[in-house]
Amino acid sequence: MPYALRHISLDETWQQKLSRFPEAWNFGIREPIDDFQFWVVKNRSSLPLFTHFFNPIKDGLNDMVRGLENLLLDAPWLLIVIVAFWLGFRARGVGLGLFCALSLVFMAGIDLWKESMQTLALMSVSVLIALILGIPLGILSANSDRFRSFLRPVLDLIQTLPGFVYLIPMVLFFGIGRPPSVIATVIYALAPAIRYTDLGLRQVQASALEAARAFGSSPRQLLFKVRLPLALPQIVSGINQTIMMAFGIVVIAALIGANGLGRSVLQALQRLEVGRGTEAGLAIAFMAIALDRVSYGFSQAKAPSLKKKSWLRRYGLDLVLLTLCLVVLWLPPYATVANVELNALKDYPKTWQFSIRQPIDGFVTWARDNLYQIGNLPLGTGPLSDAIIIYGIKPLNWFFETWLPWPLLILGMTVIAWYLAGKGVAIFSLISLLSIGFLSMWEPTLESLSQILVGTVLTVILALALGILSSRSTKLRGILEPLLDILQTIPSFVYLIPVIMLFNIGFIPGIIASILYALPPGIRMIDLGIRQVSRESVEAARAFGSSPPQLLTKVELPLALPSIMLGINQIIMMILAMVVIAGLVGSGGLGLEAVTGLARNQTGQGIEAGLAIVLLAMVFDRVIQTWALKQQKAQINPNSK
Repeated sequence: MPYALRHISLDETWQQKLSRFPEAWNFGIREPIDDFQFWVVKNRSSLPLFTHFFNPIKDGLNDMVRGLENLLLDAPWLLIVIVAFWLGFRARGVGLGLFCALSLVFMAGIDLWKESMQTLALMSVSVLIALILGIPLGILSANSDRFRSFLRPVLDLIQTLPGFVYLIPMVLFFGIGRPPSVIATVIYALAPAIRYTDLGLRQVQASALEAARAFGSSPRQLLFKVRLPLALPQIVSGINQTIMMAFGIVVIAALIGANGLGRSVLQALQRLEVGRGTEAGLAIAFMAIALDRVSYGFSQAKAPSLKKKSWLRRYGLDLVLLTLCLVVLWLPPYATVANVELNALKDYPKTWQFSIRQPIDGFVTWARDNLYQIGNLPLGTGPLSDAIIIYGIKPLNWFFETWLPWPLLILGMTVIAWYLAGKGVAIFSLISLLSIGFLSMWEPTLESLSQILVGTVLTVILALALGILSSRSTKLRGILEPLLDILQTIPSFVYLIPVIMLFNIGFIPGIIASILYALPPGIRMIDLGIRQVSRESVEAARAFGSSPPQLLTKVELPLALPSIMLGINQIIMMILAMVVIAGLVGSGGLGLEAVTGLARNQTGQGIEAGLAIVLLAMVFDRVIQTWALKQQKAQINPNSK
């Protein structure tokens, strides 16, 4: 509290009463959940629901993941590299094949082969189950509007929740390790598989369906011989999105005991071993990019070439790769050719391994000493951190936690929701904000809210600047496109590593990592919105003598506002998704509460923090999306209210 207020006892008492949510109003769900968890753990072996349902699922998933892990780890490393090259080659050509192969060689070279295969196994099982469930549900959704209307709010909720939230209830019923990680990943990655299958089937041309019916096709033949083949590009695009979403949460699953690269990153963050964390982070990034490019390559429908190729030209390289695989499989251990030992084909040789930890740790030391402040100028990581804290975080924390009474904050946010999105969303916002207080998460929420607002403002400023410049310059857009692809492909977990190099631990790394994570969709939506402004409106403004700044501020930005607001909505959602991850590096707020709950096996605390994050995310999402849709409808029909 400011010094001046300390001398006014009446004001101090009034503020003390209203600055904190009343503790007497706490729902008190933490203790019952912890008691229930203790009871479940104690009686897991005797309860019929566990012995006949949860435990068999847990054991089955554990056996599936462990079996695939063993298969990958027992297979010769060179065999897996050859298969990776073949997949990349078939997806997009030799270039992608080489990238996939070299990515695996890098993982083996830095001695993270076992961890990489564990991550690949966990993700493969999760994606397979998500597709087995998602594609049939997508087919049902495409065939039934009623089922689709039932499914849509469920999928909206799944995609709105931060991925971390799925882990908390899974721990309660399945313990820690592989099974809860798989189930949480399946739930998180299920939505795109359903949506893309539904979309692909609904976009099949009616003329193709009528022609098939005219030839007497049954509904089953129509589905398997016409609709699914024609919808295949969309379905494979859904598989691509499913893989990327699964990859993001599989890494986070290290928090509940899953093995793999995520665990290596988590341990490095906990021990502040930046070099080790960077190695694991690069392995994650390479694997994610390779899987993204391979699945995206297969999603692009290739028209058959009119020019016939010989069988040898078409399948010659495949034959060579198959021969190499057979050689690797049948090669006896420790075989020699011309006195050269070939067991390297079975196990990656230790003499070929290398490490980049020492140079990275050396760079961290150099950056800490030289980039904290550059000369006598107000430049460097130190001044930047101080500026964000002094002019952003501290004023907002003081405003929310000390000056602004909680009833006024809730009332103000409810009024804003009513003005922007209407009565229904306002009531939902009021109930949600009160529920956060009832969960005893009001103060952590205010701390997180300060970080979210600072991160959102900085991201929107950068996204607006780069999005506007990108819409003006095709060359700049071409430069930004691969950078944005990489930023969107890398799992959110990995962003913390390079940021910690420069900013150490605390909430500043969390904010900077959130900005990097949320920037790509903001830039793309703003660029797209401005580019989609009708040329007639632009030409009319120019005809009336508008200067370039006037054209931007009075024509293009207002007309692109719905798209811009949807971009801002995505920015906020992605920053909220980083709240928990940022808690790993001491950002405080809801993230720290959730991470502490999981780390200490205090499920009640984790669920309270998770519910608070969900409610806050849903309030932002409902308000911004509803307002953006209203603006879009108003542009389409200006006479509508």
